[in-house]
Amino acid sequence: MNLSLYFKKFFNNSQASGIILIFCVLISLLIANSSLAENFQHFLDKEVGTHLFGLEYPVSIWINDGLMAIFFLLVGLEIKRELVEGELSSFKNASLPIFAAVGGMLVPAVIYTFFNSGTEYSNGWGIPMATDIAFSLAIISMLGKKIPNSIKIFLAALAIVDDLGAILVIAIFYTDQIHWTYLLLSFGVTALLFLLNFLKVTKIIFYIIPGIFLWYFLHHSGIHATIAGVLLAFSIPTNESNVEISPLEKLEHKLHIPVSFLIMPIFALTNTNITFSSQMVEGVTSTLGLGIICGLILGKLVGINLFSFIAIKLKLSSLPQNSNWIQMIGVGLLAGIGFTMSIFIALLSFKNEIHIQNEAKFAILIASFTAAILGFTILSLSSKENTEPEED
Repeated sequence: MNLSLYFKKFFNNSQASGIILIFCVLISLLIANSSLAENFQHFLDKEVGTHLFGLEYPVSIWINDGLMAIFFLLVGLEIKRELVEGELSSFKNASLPIFAAVGGMLVPAVIYTFFNSGTEYSNGWGIPMATDIAFSLAIISMLGKKIPNSIKIFLAALAIVDDLGAILVIAIFYTDQIHWTYLLLSFGVTALLFLLNFLKVTKIIFYIIPGIFLWYFLHHSGIHATIAGVLLAFSIPTNESNVEISPLEKLEHKLHIPVSFLIMPIFALTNTNITFSSQMVEGVTSTLGLGIICGLILGKLVGINLFSFIAIKLKLSSLPQNSNWIQMIGVGLLAGIGFTMSIFIALLSFKNEIHIQNEAKFAILIASFTAAILGFTILSLSSKENTEPEED
């Protein structure tokens, strides 16, 4: 299977950005457990902006609702690109990662609910559903030529579909109150964006400006503002030609570096500032901790492989080229690296409940670290059976 230039760049960026993300996590943990912790938290709580138009928020909100909208814009561009011309462009190619992603979302949610139904933690069922694209692809890219290219592409497609599912979960289930006037204005701007696409407008600036208004209206509507990034992404024009670079590809190319090396590290730095305590460690064995850890590790592993097995047995899909079930198990474990998206959903699940947020973050870190080690080890051991010739 030929690996496109896009995927080569994607994997290389993921490896480098993954290392930076790990570094930012460590720095954040060091700050949170040092004398700088209080000052750092005051900085995150400091309100900036303007009262005009109601745009004065804490720094943490600007990061989680503002900068992360750009992250979701990039995710949306990747999803649309794959739907139009990539691994998700035909049912035959898309079916396996889609089935796998569905299983990888449903089973973790069921496991979490099993532990937490009827408890104060019940709202966090969406936490173990998510896969972190940057971290999972960073880990698999470190294996280099040891595994088939098809397995790398499968994980990338799986993570993209998974993120789309997480985006829908955020939009539908983690919205507190709807302000219909702003929501109707959001619909109007979305319609304008797709009208521009229909009229074949190719200047990206004509999409970015309405996209800013879309973010503003969605933020005030009650629906999480990061959804604006995905809606904007789906309106950006693309094509099926490999000759001409589309506006979508141009914007995607421009966003990769700032998202991978600036926005994601900032999010990691500001959202993993966990001050460790004995209570938090005890929380790992609570229903919250067990639901997250078992959901991300066991749930992802079972869900992805069970649904893949069913799809293959029904002849709806086939295993990635030159791969085997041992490698699929490794992928299932790497998909349990929930980090960014899981922490993001944890913040939405337990608003204003800092101690629960911190316990959830700690459980996510443990689960993601364990999933990364296990997945990397299994895929590395499976490399002895990989006889696929590598391409230049």
